[in-house]
Amino acid sequence: MEFCAVICEYNPFHNGHKRQLEEIGRTCGRDGILCLMSGNFTQRGEAAVFDKYTRARHAVENGADAVLELPAAFACSPAELFAEGAVHMLTQIPSVTALAFGCESGEKADFLKTASALLSEDKAFKSALKENMKDGTSYIRARNAALLATADVDESLLTSPNNLLGTEYCRALLVNKSSIEPFPLRRVGGGYADVSLYKDFSSAAALRAVLGDPSGRAKRALKRNLPADVFETAKTYRPLPYGEAALCALLSAPAERIAETPDCSEGLENRLKALSKGNPSLGEVLAKAAGKRYTRSRIKRVFLQNFLGVRLKDVRDYLKAPLAANLLAVKKERADEILAALKGTAIVRKSDHDGLKKEALACFTADLHAADLYAALSGVYTAPFSTLFV
Repeated sequence: MEFCAVICEYNPFHNGHKRQLEEIGRTCGRDGILCLMSGNFTQRGEAAVFDKYTRARHAVENGADAVLELPAAFACSPAELFAEGAVHMLTQIPSVTALAFGCESGEKADFLKTASALLSEDKAFKSALKENMKDGTSYIRARNAALLATADVDESLLTSPNNLLGTEYCRALLVNKSSIEPFPLRRVGGGYADVSLYKDFSSAAALRAVLGDPSGRAKRALKRNLPADVFETAKTYRPLPYGEAALCALLSAPAERIAETPDCSEGLENRLKALSKGNPSLGEVLAKAAGKRYTRSRIKRVFLQNFLGVRLKDVRDYLKAPLAANLLAVKKERADEILAALKGTAIVRKSDHDGLKKEALACFTADLHAADLYAALSGVYTAPFSTLFV
C-alpha cells in the first residue's frame, strides 16, 4: 500500500481541506491518504480550537484514510523545523511515496529548484545574508532576500505563505535524501492569513475568528464553510484559558530555561519576562513585544514552547533519531491494510510505546505531557493509545 501524505493542522477542518483531499484522491495515484497532523497545539503558537482526536475524526470522515500525530516538538517550532520534523517523520514510513501540499503558485520543478538553491549557500549568498541581518531582520526573511539577490529563483515561492512552507518541505526532502515525490496543489479561496469570510472557501484563520460568535452572520458563515460534521462540533466550541496559563508559565520559568526554546534568541527571554510582569494579558504582551525583529507569531511560539517545555536541543536530537508517531484515527473499513502498512512506525497500543527507546521515548513522552496540559485547559481527558476507528 502506498500513501500520499499531507502535513496539516486542520484547525478547524474546512471545505478547502476537504477539496484538497478529494483532489489528491483523484490525481495523485496512490492507494490512500495519510495525514500527519499537529496535535493539541499549533505552529502559530496557539491551543487548537478542537482536540486532536476530534480533528483527526473530522479528517477521516471527510476523505483521509489515517491520521498520525506530528510530535509537539515539531508542531510548535518555526517553519524550517516544523517542515524538517514532519518530513523526518514521513521518511521513516516506507509506504509514504508522495507529499501533497497547498500552494499559491508554482510546479514541482519550481519548488525543487528553489529548495536546492536554499541548500547551496555559496559565498555571495552568505555575504548577502550577513548584510541583511544587520538591521535585526529575522533569519528567514534575511535568508530569502539573500537568495533572491544571488540566485535565479521564483520570488513567489519565498514570499507567499503556503509557497514558502512548500519550499521548506522540498528543502527537507532534499536534506533527508528522500525519494518521496512532492505534489503541489493549487489552493482556492481565502489565503493563509486572510480573515475575510467567503461563501464556501474561507481560511481557517477567518473561521477561527468567528467560532463562538452567536450572531447569525457567523453561524451562516460556519455552516457554509465547514463540512456538516465539523459544523456540529463547532456548535459546542468554547475558548480555552490558554493565554492566562501561558503567561503564568512564562512568569514562573527561569530566564535561562526560556532561552532554550527554539524561537528565543538575543535576550528575548528577558524582555518577555519584564513585559509579562507589567501587563495583565498575553495579548498586551504580544502587542508590545512584536515588531520588525520579532514577529507576533514568533513570540507566541516562545510562549507555547515554554508552556510545553520544548527545547531547541531536544528538537535537534529528535531530527537525528528514528521516531514513531501516534496513530490518532484510521478508516475502519481499511484498518487492517493501513495498520499493516504502518507497522513499526505508528504507535497504536501500549506495547508500541513500551518498545520506544531514547529520543523516540522522550519525544512521545512530550506529546503525552502536551495532551495532559490541553486536558487541564479543556476539562476533557482522553486516555493515550485511543486510536479512533472511524
